[in-house]
Amino acid sequence: MQLAICQLEAAQTLYAEPGKFLWKTQNVAIETRLTRPVGNQAGAPSAAGGFLQKALDVGKRVVAGEHLAFQYFTPAGGGGLAAFAGVMPGELRAIELDGTKGWYTEKSTFVAAESSVNFDISFTGIRTGLRGGAGFVLEHFTGSGTLFIAAAGNFVELNPSKYGGKIQIHTGCIVAFEDTVTYAVERIGGLNAQTAMTAVFGDQGINLATLEGDGIVLIQSMNIEALARSLHPYLSSSSEEKDSLLGGLL
Repeated sequence: MQLAICQLEAAQTLYAEPGKFLWKTQNVAIETRLTRPVGNQAGAPSAAGGFLQKALDVGKRVVAGEHLAFQYFTPAGGGGLAAFAGVMPGELRAIELDGTKGWYTEKSTFVAAESSVNFDISFTGIRTGLRGGAGFVLEHFTGSGTLFIAAAGNFVELNPSKYGGKIQIHTGCIVAFEDTVTYAVERIGGLNAQTAMTAVFGDQGINLATLEGDGIVLIQSMNIEALARSLHPYLSSSSEEKDSLLGGLL
């Protein structure tokens, strides 16, 4: 399990997804807000254009199934430390945004970012989400500063432009990609017997996510959907086994 230990200078602010914070030095204050950062300078409060803008920000996150609030970390009286990590064993990476390109990430991938990094929700379309089986919401980060993301397993970095312009990926393996890359979902093959066999016995359905264009794509080595299916029998039977064991002892 990798983690990021961040050195925050005086008046520098970092925001994080709730549940990703691990520990901090005493002089780093934590503040929870419903508003998201938009073009903030270091140490500036989160920006929101009044009540309606706040309601819009919160509403988009509700639809996306995300946390309603962000946690903001700012040191006082000098520099301080704050540590963050993902929620599953795997790799954590720092991405440096310079204002020329943004990044799209899958839900639950975001860990923390400098307050100068803008956050927004991007809807890929209900049809695309339903076909992909992994929802229709991506998180979009722009601006300048450091962005921390984490996912399961190890990261593989590819650029579709070096492999014929398009990469087909299982939807459970996508981590993040630059916003110069186009995301879509497409069916594998035509409507025939082989496609039906793939859908029923191939364990991935007949749709794959496609990433097309010139930009960096990060793929995780662990298939989250397959991991969830493999753990489900143990999670669903744990309480029954416990009751059976206690019944035998009593």
